[in-house]
Amino acid sequence: MNRIQVVILGGGYAGTLAANRLRQNPAVDVTLVNPRPSFVERIRLHQYVAGTGSATVDYSELLGDGIRLLVDAATSIDAADRRIRLASGTVLRYDYLIYAVGSTGAITPAVPGAAEFAYSISEFESAAQLLARLGEVAPDAPVSVVGGGLTGIEAASELAVQGRRVTLVCGESLGPSLHAAGRRSVAKALRKLGVTVRESAVVAQVRSDALVLDDGTVLPSAVTVWTAGFGVPDLAAASGLATDALGRLLTDETLTSIDNPWIMAAGDAVAPSGRPLRMSCQAALPLGAQAANTVLARIAGTSPAALDQAFAAQCISVGRDAATVQVSRRDDTPIKAFVGGRLGAVVKETVCRYTVKWIRGEAANPGSYRWMKSGARATQLAQGQGEREAAV
Repeated sequence: MNRIQVVILGGGYAGTLAANRLRQNPAVDVTLVNPRPSFVERIRLHQYVAGTGSATVDYSELLGDGIRLLVDAATSIDAADRRIRLASGTVLRYDYLIYAVGSTGAITPAVPGAAEFAYSISEFESAAQLLARLGEVAPDAPVSVVGGGLTGIEAASELAVQGRRVTLVCGESLGPSLHAAGRRSVAKALRKLGVTVRESAVVAQVRSDALVLDDGTVLPSAVTVWTAGFGVPDLAAASGLATDALGRLLTDETLTSIDNPWIMAAGDAVAPSGRPLRMSCQAALPLGAQAANTVLARIAGTSPAALDQAFAAQCISVGRDAATVQVSRRDDTPIKAFVGGRLGAVVKETVCRYTVKWIRGEAANPGSYRWMKSGARATQLAQGQGEREAAV
């Protein structure tokens, strides 16, 4: 029997879970290509930069038997010939490819000085640079965090717990993805930690020792952390595959590339039907499982299932002893309900631990991972199509 070669690009939450799930078919050889030798818990990078926790796990603890880990990076995909060229010069052939390259920090080049003087927290290497820089400045030196989303909130609060003087520059508002009630909970916790929150503030320039706002205000800043926005690697677009404006691979609802039936995608770098899910490990794990299911279905000659998953909440750490768990509808719309304070911190930490536990569980028992479903996406897509037709 011929072996079936499946290559996965990206060893994050989606790619690692997909690799383990593919082991349900003993005829499949799985190669996981990742630029780092260790799995990075991106949801813990704010702890890593503050020195309150680690953010890596050895792949030997997460990957099932028989999965080949290749520490390398893809530079191009030849979809027509089903080959991938790696940075090392190696060329991999595949029968099926799962594109799970994740997301990257997006430091806005239009803001003068941002690329030179700001530090990202989105990837392990940039987080390590930030950790080193924080070690070079005095503990009471002013630190600025740009971006009032979940990453910015977590970074600002974690640094404040260490005694840092932190200013959080939010742009339009604090926690724009939260309900007003959840936003108030976060704001209260930040005040308790001594974080200065600047809403309706736009950064016009980043200096080595300060931020300049668009109203002319100069904020002293020995270290500037940039968390405003995420991008994705340009691998798919550079390889001639169809992508959305951000560079996410365009797929149908089975997570199959719209212009190549041998390529599936999962995680932050996929846009199913042009309507991507929120970038998060909450979305990445089910997407990884569903991309693997599509590959297995195609190998078996059966029809792959359409994307079906739901959201439950947004979990935001506000230091080590508090968190806000913003409850949402299954379509990710926030509602008034939330869990805050110490209980919220317990829930957040439990969720963080379970992300790794679920990956380990899939390694031990491929196909065992389950996720919350709603069936709502098909309705949303149908409504969206109706709206488009009505507008024509």
